[in-house]
Amino acid sequence: MARAVRFHRHGGPEVLTIEEVDVAPPGPGEIQIRTKALGLNRAEALLRSGTYIEQAHFPSGLGLEAAGLIERIGEGVEGLSPGDTVSLVPPRSMVRWPVHGELVTVPAELAIKHPSTLGWEAAAASWMQYLTAYGALIDIARLSEGEHVLITAASSSVGLAAIQIANRIGAIPIAVTRTSRKAQALREAGAAHVAASSEDDVEARLKGIAGEDGIRVVFDAVGGPAFLPLTAAMGRGGLLINYGGQSPEATPFPLFHVLSKSLTLRGYLVHEITGDPGRLAAAKAFILDGLSDGSLKPIIARTFPFEEIVEAHRYLESNEQFGKVVVTL
Repeated sequence: MARAVRFHRHGGPEVLTIEEVDVAPPGPGEIQIRTKALGLNRAEALLRSGTYIEQAHFPSGLGLEAAGLIERIGEGVEGLSPGDTVSLVPPRSMVRWPVHGELVTVPAELAIKHPSTLGWEAAAASWMQYLTAYGALIDIARLSEGEHVLITAASSSVGLAAIQIANRIGAIPIAVTRTSRKAQALREAGAAHVAASSEDDVEARLKGIAGEDGIRVVFDAVGGPAFLPLTAAMGRGGLLINYGGQSPEATPFPLFHVLSKSLTLRGYLVHEITGDPGRLAAAKAFILDGLSDGSLKPIIARTFPFEEIVEAHRYLESNEQFGKVVVTL
């Protein structure tokens, strides 16, 4: 028996409970981990509220990110041993493999021996944000040195990861955030330029930054009416990669911008990378190198003890955070 985060109905953070549950021993190809830290993502809040890409089966666990010590290994597992320090690539399904608990059993292929210099909190905060940003910017968009890249929801963990990855390859990150309150922090985090969507004329601001050539790559987590000024500032043949729908408003299709500039608007989920062994191996190598040399460094907004999981979810949904929300055990 071990404690795990569960919920028995959809709703706000208050539906979360901590319960004693039976934890299945690791089967063939699986490992069991005693967790030390958990990373929180919007995905967990969406599953909890009933608006995620998969549906909960009650009572349901949740959670995509964790770091800890291997306690047991299943038959056929190679290269991992009890006592190893590991962090987890997000599973394909958090309904099938929820990791927000004290003791979790997951496929061994999800475990990564992270750099020894990385603490538990940073390790638990790494893989969703860097895999998501890497997959969009490097694997799909082939972002290159000297290019502008536009990043919305820039103060989120994925937004900050995208800024760091852009800087690592010599690209020029443009951060879009809702107000100017976080502008200085974004500059300090590596953004070359910052635009405030509720205060600036975003189209004019972006065109002033990128010039006549426009912006080739847009990495968007918001959707909504912002599609119009974003695509207006893009260059011919540009690519907008959307990985989220934070805006509560409808998302218009910018028909004439798309036609006149031959733009590509593309949906994207991190599963494209985690579900392909070759692409995942390349992503791991890039991210581990960055974590080791310090060019990639998770920014943690706040940590909460496991017992305060409800408060952690409330903070996650407050939009006050700058970076990752982490829970410790």
